[in-house]
Amino acid sequence: MVNLEVPLLSFQQLPIEDLCSLASRSITVPLTAAVPESTEDILLKGFIALDMENDKIETAQQFYTWFSRIQAQMDQDEGTKYREMRDYLYGFQEQCDAILNDVNTALLHLESLQKQYLFVSTKTGTLHEACEQLLREQSELVDLAESIQQKLSYFNELENINAKLNSPTLSVNSEGFIPTLAKLDDCITYVSSNPGFRDYPVYLAKFKQCLSKAMHLMKIYTVNTLQNLSTQLTKRDPSVTSNTDNAFTLFYVKFRAAAPKVRSLIEQIEQRTEKSSEYQQLLSEIHQCYLDQRELLLGPSISSTIADLTSQNNRDHCALVRSGCAFLVRVCQDEHRLYNEFFTKPAPKLDELLEKLCLSWYDVFRPLIIHVNHLETLSELCGILKNEMLEDHVQNNAEQLGAFSAVAKQMLEDVQERLVYRTHIYIQSDIVGYKPAPGDLAYPDKLEMMEQIAQSLKDEQAKSSVADSSFADVQLEDPDSKNVIKSGNSEVLNPRPQSTISPADLHGMWYPTVRRTLVCLSKLYRCIDRAVFQGLSQEALSACIHSLLGAADSIIKNKTPTDGQLFLIKHLLILREQIAPFHTDFAIKEISLDLKKTREAAFKMLNPRSVPRLFRLSSNNSILEFLLEGSPEIKEHYIDSKKEVDRNLKSACEKFIQHQTKLFVGQLEEFVTKVSALKTMGHQGGPKYNLAQQPWAHPAKINDVVASTYKTIKVQLPTTLRSLSLYLSNKDTEFILFKPVRTNVQQTFQKLHGVLQEDFSGEDLQIIACPSMDQISLLLSASN
Repeated sequence: MVNLEVPLLSFQQLPIEDLCSLASRSITVPLTAAVPESTEDILLKGFIALDMENDKIETAQQFYTWFSRIQAQMDQDEGTKYREMRDYLYGFQEQCDAILNDVNTALLHLESLQKQYLFVSTKTGTLHEACEQLLREQSELVDLAESIQQKLSYFNELENINAKLNSPTLSVNSEGFIPTLAKLDDCITYVSSNPGFRDYPVYLAKFKQCLSKAMHLMKIYTVNTLQNLSTQLTKRDPSVTSNTDNAFTLFYVKFRAAAPKVRSLIEQIEQRTEKSSEYQQLLSEIHQCYLDQRELLLGPSISSTIADLTSQNNRDHCALVRSGCAFLVRVCQDEHRLYNEFFTKPAPKLDELLEKLCLSWYDVFRPLIIHVNHLETLSELCGILKNEMLEDHVQNNAEQLGAFSAVAKQMLEDVQERLVYRTHIYIQSDIVGYKPAPGDLAYPDKLEMMEQIAQSLKDEQAKSSVADSSFADVQLEDPDSKNVIKSGNSEVLNPRPQSTISPADLHGMWYPTVRRTLVCLSKLYRCIDRAVFQGLSQEALSACIHSLLGAADSIIKNKTPTDGQLFLIKHLLILREQIAPFHTDFAIKEISLDLKKTREAAFKMLNPRSVPRLFRLSSNNSILEFLLEGSPEIKEHYIDSKKEVDRNLKSACEKFIQHQTKLFVGQLEEFVTKVSALKTMGHQGGPKYNLAQQPWAHPAKINDVVASTYKTIKVQLPTTLRSLSLYLSNKDTEFILFKPVRTNVQQTFQKLHGVLQEDFSGEDLQIIACPSMDQISLLLSASN
């Protein structure tokens, strides 16, 4: 047997490798294989996979046979899948063709339906639009019908309103009257706002007639109610209009009880006054009726009450004013409260009525005021009207007391006018025209007597545990603190607090014109206007100063210059202290007409040299110069009473200082003056002087002058200091006033020492024996 095994060529091995790879892909290789397999193993496995393990390929022909068989099998296997897919697709194609036929048939039907739908839709849309148009027209017609019906409703109401108003059973208090009135107002408003309607004037006139009838019913009802109240009150008690205790109570109780009957109706009228002039007129008529009835009731009662008050307080004007004003305040408040029970809106006519009622009190008050002469009474009346009535009552209730306020202000002005007039007379009669009695000028006797009395009272107080009042217990105050010094019925203001008071500080010891001036000013301060007070205070202070100057001159004539000067100083200090708390200016402006230029221009024009220029037609005309240059001037100047007090006080202090200096060292001053004159002559070229050779400058004579002066100081100084203490009783004031005197005395002795040291020898100085400056100072200090 021939061995035909021939090795495979390279192109023959390629299919085998492909098969091996194919077999390898279809054969699961264990994961545990770790050793690579040979080609034969791979082929074996491939044949096994193809069920060809028994077939052996040893030759090319076997291979080709095997390969063709394999290829045919593979082709068959592959063609089966495609055929099956083709057959499957053919089935789908047949179904699709059937479906397509059905779809084409359906499209034909749908196209037919679309044409039919378009036809029907067009017809339906047209029908729908027609229906909508009909509905719109129907709505418009309905709205038009409703609008016409609504508009006609106002006109149709005319018959209903007219029927209700003409009904015999209609009453303004019935439940249907107010709605009918509201409907009538609406109809009138609507018709008035549409003047273009047909028969507009006719319907408006008819509605106005209905409104007039309704307003007439309301007016008749309200007026009858008010008049019946007044009639019932007057018929119930004929004396109701007299001044009985229950008259006013009855007036207010009856009206207040009847107020709810008409208040609701009046409220309806008040609510419509801003919309209709007819309602305004109706409300005004109701107001007038109400006020007429109130005046009918209150007028006689108020007059009777005022007459009773006047008869009861005929001599006490203050009590009369206080009671009368309190009565009117109560009446005004009660009337306003009663008015508010009927009405909700204020009416100026109410204040007019109350002012008319208050004027009845003013007519009684004014004749009494013009006969009051006492400043205290007038001042108290001003306080009552200004403080108690206007500031307390009126300010706290200005709305209800407006009418009373106007009358009270007029009364206050009348009282102030009377007070100013009486003050002028008082100043002229009791200050300017005051004639001092001997006791008024008994200084310093009265001061010493009062000091002794005060000391005795003080001693008695020290011995007894009972506190007795003394002159030192007087309280001083300013106008704003309302603490007053009282003596009898007088009041005087004093702002200066002191621990010890001189008898001269007691207002009872003041000079009468000072006391009267300060009392007058204290009465006027809170009663009149500031400008008027300034004028009166200036007049009063000027008159008081002149009276003090006259009294001081009388005291100087009767006693000593020291007493007169200290009297004047003390009372000017009192004036200055007392007017300081008045927070006002004591300066007034006076206007005067200065005719100086007019006089000069007249003399110039009437000068014979100027006569030819009288009618000259040029700027040098005398008449023209007179008109341009001769106009009088208006000058303003101020008069300050406070400065006048200070000026007189300064002058009095200077006179006191000069007098005391002259009293103490007058002779030495004359000697020093002579020496100064002699030296002045020598310096001016005259003969040289020798002071020791002058007969009046002999050491012995100088010694007499020095000794006399020293003795005078030693004797007079305690008297002077005693007078200062008696009049002033204030260490500070005494020191201030006496300090210039002490200084003048020391300066005089100092000048004398200078003259003596310059012109006299030591032996002459021993003869003169002039005290040293230390001795003089010691003397003045020891005496003090």
